[in-house]
This record gives sequence, C-alpha cells and structure tokens, in this order.
Amino acid sequence: MTDPSPQGPPPHGRDSQARLPQFEVTLPPPDLAPWRAGNTGIPGFTSHAAEAPGPHVLLLALMHGNEYAGAAVLDRMLRARLRPLRGRLTLGFANLAAFDAFDPANPTASRFLDEDMNRLWDPALLDGPRSSAELSRARQIRPAVEAADVVLDLHSMLWPSDPLILCGAAARGRTLAQAVGAPALAVADRGHTNGPRLIDLPRFARPDGTATALLVESGQHWDPASMDMAAASIAGLLRHLGLLRSHPSLPAAPAAPPGRVAEVTHVVTAATGAFAFVRTFRGGEVIPRRNTLIALDGTEEIRTPHDDCLLVMPSLRPSRGHTAIRLARFVA
Repeated sequence: MTDPSPQGPPPHGRDSQARLPQFEVTLPPPDLAPWRAGNTGIPGFTSHAAEAPGPHVLLLALMHGNEYAGAAVLDRMLRARLRPLRGRLTLGFANLAAFDAFDPANPTASRFLDEDMNRLWDPALLDGPRSSAELSRARQIRPAVEAADVVLDLHSMLWPSDPLILCGAAARGRTLAQAVGAPALAVADRGHTNGPRLIDLPRFARPDGTATALLVESGQHWDPASMDMAAASIAGLLRHLGLLRSHPSLPAAPAAPPGRVAEVTHVVTAATGAFAFVRTFRGGEVIPRRNTLIALDGTEEIRTPHDDCLLVMPSLRPSRGHTAIRLARFVA
C-alpha cells in the first residue's frame, strides 16, 4: 500500500535538474487539440467498437507529460481514423496538463506537475482523501483503465537504453509481451518502492486475474526512433489480438521470433544524494561476472548479484529515494 503522504523529492526537481546534462529535442510534440474532448466523457479519451466481439484494448500515452513519442503515434492513428476489426479500441492521453507545460528549452521539467502519476495506482490511494493534480487526473481516467481487458502504457526513457517491455509479475503479462514482439526484450518485475505503476494495479498483477497491462519503454525521449518503436509495439499488440491486420498509420509486422524475457532480481534505490555509477552504463548492457562493482551509494558498494546480469534502465542522476537501477537475469 502506498503511503498517502508526499513521496519525497521529484526525480527531476530543481536539485537534480542542476545536475542533468542538456538533452536535444529532435521530435516535436504533437498537436493534440482535435482529441482533447474525446468521445467517452473522459477528456482526451476516444473509443470505437467493432460489430464483431473481441477484447477492449486501451492504448495509453502521456502518463508523463514530457514522454510524447507514444502520443505522436496515437495522434497519427486518430487522424487516419483507424477502427478495430473486432472488440473495442480506446486511445487515451493521460497527463495532458503536464504535456501542456512542455518546454523544449527545459524538457525534463514537465514529467508531472505535482507528483509522478505512475506511482499512484494503489486503490487505497485512489480512493483516499489526498489531493494533487496527478491524483485528480488518475481518478478521472480510472474508469477507462478498469474497463479495458488489455492496456498498453506507452513511455520513453531519459537515459540511453535499449527499448523493452515491462510486463509486471504475472505470467500472462510476460506471455503477452513475448507475443507482441516489439520491443524484443520483456522484463518481469514488481515495480518501485516509492509507489505502484498502472501495470501494478491488482486487476493486472493478480496471478488469477484475466486483465493484462504492459508498459513499453520505446527508447529515449524526444527521439524519432522512439516513435517508431512505439508504433511497432502497438501494431504487434493489435495484430496479435486480432483488432488489426494492416493500416497505413502503423508499420508492417516484422518476421521475428518471440522476444526474450528477463526477471528482475534486485531493485536498487538510491539511499543518499551521492549515488554514482562507476562509469556511464547503458540500459540493456549485460555484465558477465557476479560481484562486479557498478556504483557507489555514499560509501555502500553496489555490485552485480549474479553472472550475466542485465542492467535495466539505469538512472544516471538518481535522487535519494528513487530507483537507480534494476538488475535482472534472463530466463528460458
């Protein structure tokens, strides 16, 4: 359960921004004005159903306001009037208020307004008395999330990393992630210590559940290649579920074997403000030998816990109390 009190300093607040390098914005933000009203009663959410029965799929972008590669793909799909062959397809833009605050001169500042929206998906917190801009919006979009059979939550990454799909802990999540096939790496984990993600909602995380949610990390923020990967992931999911065969707004299906799966064995949370990696690691690197030193958290050494250790999304400037890196091993 999430503590209803504030969860510490934001990962890209004033203190950490002073330590961040400048990032180039080569992907312009999309114009989402035509989709603000939506057609579902939830601003920013548009839904269409086919006559043939099938699953309800929710494609969600802008959980973080400055991660708009996925939103650019949804914008393209909406302009192309894509309709599902069966079931229902809903396209939603989550944190529009933070997106509206995006400034390419300071692109990390609009991740959120008050707090990280992807650390709030605890029913007790959503039903509780605490208030913030992100909590209000999470409560507003919650009915769309809970109505969907499958959710694809589209994100991107600040630091260099290979794209991946976070599939949670449930077996059905990793099975679906492998079937989607793009990105080719699925990572099974249990989330962060400072709050649950949307994919951690009980209806998605319970072993005996039927609803499934995946989180796609499509590449670096503000890079056109991240938009391409988000589009490939959407296409893979919709084809697998039978909602789509082909469409001009999405890429053709690549001929690829099922993706690899890795399980997170350790989540490293920065305990001090002096956390530092021993060198600049890239997400997706594999460290061959157990007990290799990769970081110092104050005086504490952070070492690989096993051979062939996969480095998952290292945050090269982590704030105290936030995830610095996840360490994983590949599974059959």
